[in-house]
Amino acid sequence: MRIGVVGLGRMGGNIARRLLKHGHECAVFDANPASVKQLSEAGADGVDSLEALVKALPAPRTIWLMLPAGEITNSTLKALEGYLESGDTVIEGGNAFYKDDIARSEHLAGKGINYLDVGVSGGVWGLERGYCMMIGGKKEVFEKHDPIFATLAPGEGEIEKTPGRETRDPRVLQGYLYCGPVGSGHFVKMVHNGIEYGMMQAYAEGFDIMRNKNQESLPANQRYDLDMADIAEVWRRGSVVSSWLLDLISISLAKDESLDEFSGQVNDSGEGRWTIEAAIEEAVPANVLTASLFTRFRSRSGNTYGEKLLSAMRNQFGGHVESK
Repeated sequence: MRIGVVGLGRMGGNIARRLLKHGHECAVFDANPASVKQLSEAGADGVDSLEALVKALPAPRTIWLMLPAGEITNSTLKALEGYLESGDTVIEGGNAFYKDDIARSEHLAGKGINYLDVGVSGGVWGLERGYCMMIGGKKEVFEKHDPIFATLAPGEGEIEKTPGRETRDPRVLQGYLYCGPVGSGHFVKMVHNGIEYGMMQAYAEGFDIMRNKNQESLPANQRYDLDMADIAEVWRRGSVVSSWLLDLISISLAKDESLDEFSGQVNDSGEGRWTIEAAIEEAVPANVLTASLFTRFRSRSGNTYGEKLLSAMRNQFGGHVESK
């Protein structure tokens, strides 16, 4: 397929590269000309404006947006509206708020423009590993773009199949899921990120407890000088708490067990807050997820070893650099 990609940052650029690598054609645009140049050298058709991007695509067109949530996405969509035609499709792959997806879809539907919302997980590793995707929108529009999602997805890999799934959608085994109507893809990804906050916080607190087991306030015969890097590594190998996050912890601690390059000031990217808002709307208790979000707020005024580990994990999976 031929597709336009707008936003060539850490994930958008690699999404375009993965598509190109597997035989798709991409026209690409970014506000940074250097990013466009890099993708052009990788085989994309680089353009210098949204109008030129639309002209570079055959009708009906498909344009994948990979921009920060909020005003940048809104202004880009508004500009694209003037160039797109009935039958074209916009795929919103950033971390958008699902209620914004619903409003945008309803607005674009008045002009005959299709809209898919895609929650994308995979971070800076996605180019090689592939991206886990959660997709919302009209089922027929999703089906039309299945070749794109199949290319971007990780594939079955070596993960053991779950018994009892034989009659279910096999695409889930490839790493992508049609969730339902518009907004459902980003809603599922939003909750995914809220859970991610909780998992990261559990690791951070556990390692903080172990790190502090050698302090002088404890009886001498109860002090242990534990090796954080080795503990992370042994837990990766057969323990019940093994996960990709633990893999990334192990990478960070092997590099520097003290985590001195991190201050421990941990940002939140929005999805954690939206998850808690949804929990409140639904009257669903979310003690762990709420506490993990509030800990990120607290981390911006004095930090612990555990918060440095949170920063290290975010840097490993998403390339997030602490605000100074």
